[in-house]
Amino acid sequence: MEKEPHKDKRWVWRGLILVITALVLAAVLISFRKYFHPSNSSEADSHQVVEKYANALSIAMQFFDVQKSGKLVNNKIAWRGDSAMGDGSEVNLDLSRGMYDAGDHVKFGFPMAFTATVLSWAILEYGNHMNMVNELDNAHESLKWITDFLTNAHPSENVLYIQVGDPKLDHTCWERPEAMTGKRPLTQVNTSYPGTDVAAESAAAMAAASLVFKSIDSAYSGTLLEHAKQLFKFADSYRGSYSISIPGVQDFYNSTGFVDELLWAAAWLYHATGDKSYLTYVSTNGNTFANWGNPSWFSWENKLAGVQVLLSRVNFFGSNEDISTEESLSLQSYRQTAETFLCGLLPESPMATSQRTADGLVWVNQWNPFQYSVASSFLAVVYSDYMLSSQTSNLYCSGKLYEPTELRNFAVSQLDYILGNNSMEMSYLVGYGSRYPQQVHHRGASIPVNANSNCSDGFKWLHTRHSNPNVAVGALVGGPSLSDTYMDSRNNISQSEPTTYNSALIVGLISGLITSSSQVESFVKN
Repeated sequence: MEKEPHKDKRWVWRGLILVITALVLAAVLISFRKYFHPSNSSEADSHQVVEKYANALSIAMQFFDVQKSGKLVNNKIAWRGDSAMGDGSEVNLDLSRGMYDAGDHVKFGFPMAFTATVLSWAILEYGNHMNMVNELDNAHESLKWITDFLTNAHPSENVLYIQVGDPKLDHTCWERPEAMTGKRPLTQVNTSYPGTDVAAESAAAMAAASLVFKSIDSAYSGTLLEHAKQLFKFADSYRGSYSISIPGVQDFYNSTGFVDELLWAAAWLYHATGDKSYLTYVSTNGNTFANWGNPSWFSWENKLAGVQVLLSRVNFFGSNEDISTEESLSLQSYRQTAETFLCGLLPESPMATSQRTADGLVWVNQWNPFQYSVASSFLAVVYSDYMLSSQTSNLYCSGKLYEPTELRNFAVSQLDYILGNNSMEMSYLVGYGSRYPQQVHHRGASIPVNANSNCSDGFKWLHTRHSNPNVAVGALVGGPSLSDTYMDSRNNISQSEPTTYNSALIVGLISGLITSSSQVESFVKN
């Protein structure tokens, strides 16, 4: 029996329609995959980059180069040179590397280690974003500059050198680091003079960094992890604050306690090793150490908010190990306290903090106010991405629900304030935009490279009203007053001095916001 011609044509058309429909659906699915998994497509990434943040990141990253000590390799800062080459030589250690903490020339191990921990965290969460704008290699290099110092500063299991230079002596000089001639004494913690806080922070730094370098240099990663384990054991076995053991540090980086650093180090060691004993540690010590239900500001001195967000990651994404009921409840308590902290950041929340300027900047302290706003914003971005990646729809804040995008919007508001959306109409990130601070409190930036001045007569460069001859590119100054005002003067130290730990925090914040949306994945690779 012959087939009717018009039926053959119908089947041909139907076939064509089915093929076209399938192609369209495939294209849609590919589009969705590119949107929700940006790391899978460099083409999609390039369209999502927020250009102003990409520019800000490339600028912010340079302050680490400004702060480097030692023999500079591939020096990118024209007015910087080698410095502190003899650091550690009196005990046959090479402590020449590391970074100066701020505008002076002391290497303080406590904030330096915190800088490394936060920079590691930023790389682990947002290294793919950094890579999109060609900054990941720079981040790795800056991190290793610090961890090289930390490993050398830990010559035996229970000895850690935590400071190079005498800050009181250093502050009697105003000179370029390349011209330093004064003595640079070493300070250590040990079993007789314990420093749980600084040893545990150093352990956290090296544990986090071991994850960063795991796929790049496995031997170096292993070395860092071994140092981290030893330092945590030392910190926990010989408990005591370094501020009590060494009263001289109290005027500079005083520690008010060490339990937060013990939790911080254990949390990072759990992520780095997968060893359940570290998870048990944060669980069993949570009731005593974690101050659950009472959020605190994240800073170089208090790590609790960071601990709470970091351990929320385990609560969101689970663990490769079986978690006991007690541990599960403990992780829930960490997460609940993290959410109490985050609810306080949202301006419309019933729990919103009143510690803000009229322009909306979170403002906690007149000394280095940006530390708190940037640190809070970094945690907000990380947590919002945890929510997105785990398909958690809402954050509950005392009867009201907020989406993860609202945490992200808060962080954007804080970063945009720093970059110029403020009453002063200026950028507080040096080198960004057309108007930024000109008299940054920074010895090296304030003295001409060819100046013939020494320790004492260099103070004329501190007191001059002229702009710095060298740009401390990437420096994030301390920040404005509660009234959103800023006095651009080197002598206005609380507002005009930059720090490396602020730089680590803003690098993390910018990296999290550099694309229009993002999702994180587990940085623990088995």
